[in-house]
Amino acid sequence: MRFAAYEHQHQCQVAVIGEDGRLHPVPGERTLTELITAGVLSEAGATALDASAGPHVSQVRLLPPLRPASVRDFVTFEEHVEGVRRSVDGASGVPDAWYTAPTFYFTNPHAVFGPHDDIPVPPGSQVLDFELEVAAVIGREGRDLTPEQAGEHIVGYTVFNDWSARDLQSAEMKVGLGPCKGKDTATALGPYLVTADELEPYRDAEGFLRLALTAEVNGQVVGKDLLSNMSWTFEEMVAYASRGTRVVPGDVLGSGTCGNGGCLAELWGRRGERTPPPLGPGDTVSLTVEGIGTLTNTVVPGADLVPLSAGRRRSRERP
Repeated sequence: MRFAAYEHQHQCQVAVIGEDGRLHPVPGERTLTELITAGVLSEAGATALDASAGPHVSQVRLLPPLRPASVRDFVTFEEHVEGVRRSVDGASGVPDAWYTAPTFYFTNPHAVFGPHDDIPVPPGSQVLDFELEVAAVIGREGRDLTPEQAGEHIVGYTVFNDWSARDLQSAEMKVGLGPCKGKDTATALGPYLVTADELEPYRDAEGFLRLALTAEVNGQVVGKDLLSNMSWTFEEMVAYASRGTRVVPGDVLGSGTCGNGGCLAELWGRRGERTPPPLGPGDTVSLTVEGIGTLTNTVVPGADLVPLSAGRRRSRERP
């Protein structure tokens, strides 16, 4: 099933999308996260499909399909690592340590945007970028899972755009704490949550989902890849995320950015110049994932930068 969260006539609702694009509202006022947490998503969807259809999906404002409990963003594509390291850090190749585990960082669950939402330029940034990813959504709590167990904990998938202020990212990563404000102001999810069973026909012999990925800027294709070029499966990523801790319903795990133009920074690193140029107000980015849908957003001006003083060099007195 394909689930959408939407606003129509000043009311927010969750619905299943029928084959004709009509929305079948789920009874009650529960969010998708609440349905997932309660373990009743499939039952609620089946009940909704048996009822009368509501408006067509084109007649409503789509919202983010869910409000995540947390967002872990991985980096699982070698080609992306190669290109972005060259662009952001001036380094080349892939570090040997990258191959030892599916590295991730936590990003901001309070800065989630939906399909067609405007994306403000982060304050102080002049080098805004998109990142084409797919996200797995956790449906059941688990801890210290094996990859074989982890598949039962994935309820579905959605398209994920990790908006990135490359100039802020490059400066702050010199401190050694990873991306912070460079990734803090916008993550877009949507257009739908597609249940895991819907994508099983795309699974290859190694356990990867062979989905075609396409990135467009202002209607021009800038990137194409396959999700199966990941170096770890989603099941392996979930197992790693659960190591020594919990994954809980509503957690979102991003695949990391695909290669071959999954973001502008990769292209800049390979070409040695910023072509296409960084994103600015008026630019529209559309990310399409086979079997899931298209996530489209337009960049708009953001807030003015509020300046801060430089850090004080202290005397280091002791009591």
